[in-house]
Amino acid sequence: MKLIDIHSPQDIKPLGIDDLKDLAKQMRAAIINYTSTIGGHVGPNLGDVEALIGVHYVFDAPKDKIVIDVSHQDFVHKMLTGRAQYYLDKSMFTHIGEFTDPKESP
Repeated sequence: MKLIDIHSPQDIKPLGIDDLKDLAKQMRAAIINYTSTIGGHVGPNLGDVEALIGVHYVFDAPKDKIVIDVSHQDFVHKMLTGRAQYYLDKSMFTHIGEFTDPKESP
């Protein structure tokens, strides 16, 4: 599955382990491209890829509330909740906040 086709955490639930690993690889590439272009917290976001995929795979967001302890580790969460295009399309890089923002999604 392509990262751009993820619109909600529900989209990853039917994926197998190989597809989830490929999705993680796509997310890491998007994070590196995004942060190398406009800056940002690359390390914390790269470190949380598999963990946040796992959280969204197991829990049912937005019904289940997820608290991200450090706001500069939320790129993966944003990608899994319908905002991947902001990390994939350079013309949209400046249209997403670097930190968590309740106004960005339910």
